[in-house]
Amino acid sequence: MDDLTGRVREFAEERDWQQFHTPKNLAMALAGEVGELIAEFQWLTPEQSAAVMSDPDAGSRVRAEIGDVMIYLTRLADVLGVDLVEAALTKLQDSARRYPVDQARGSASKR
Repeated sequence: MDDLTGRVREFAEERDWQQFHTPKNLAMALAGEVGELIAEFQWLTPEQSAAVMSDPDAGSRVRAEIGDVMIYLTRLADVLGVDLVEAALTKLQDSARRYPVDQARGSASKR
């Protein structure tokens, strides 16, 4: 993760883009890229969505959009000083407390 963060930071610095990489702008760009990822799944059946990576063209587009999402999320976390792995692990621990296996298994309901 540190390598990716450094490479994304370097990419932005080489282009003097850090002036545009405010948290607001990065969050908006991230939302836009998530929207583009969602668009790849729009109108697919559940079965088609599960098999999307087996289609070379669709799979390539999905992979590229996931890459864009990851880059913007990585950059946003870097600008804000958030350790992505630590944040995800903390959230996972919180979710494990909120949704114990014996109460949540097989259920999609939220609490």
